Amino acid sequence: MDARVIAVVDDDQGIRMALRSLLRSVGYTVQLFADGPSFLADADPTPPDCLVTDIQMPGMSGLDLQRAVRARYPHLPVIIVTAFPEEAIRKQAMADGARCFLSKPFDSEAILRCLTEALDETG
Repeated sequence: MDARVIAVVDDDQGIRMALRSLLRSVGYTVQLFADGPSFLADADPTPPDCLVTDIQMPGMSGLDLQRAVRARYPHLPVIIVTAFPEEAIRKQAMADGARCFLSKPFDSEAILRCLTEALDETG
């Protein structure tokens, strides 16, 4: 079986590199993107198995990206990570279908648990 593909969208290169290292260490294939438009351009025709996105990014926010993903790929699980865990944003992200909402810095176990749950739900 091929490794599950996880796309990471975050404007912080350090976060992207750290997540790539962690996710590869447990067997995932990882795609990295600095912004939402780059991800959307690359996701056609084959989307990843799960999307991990930051909220606050220049140009297109993570919430806007999540809405665009929902419109194109309604079953693609989305995990939101943010350094600014405001309750209103968390509620909006979850209402829009996010599987998890994690505050930065998050521990490895938390993101891996969210990924496992999200991927188990989608088969």
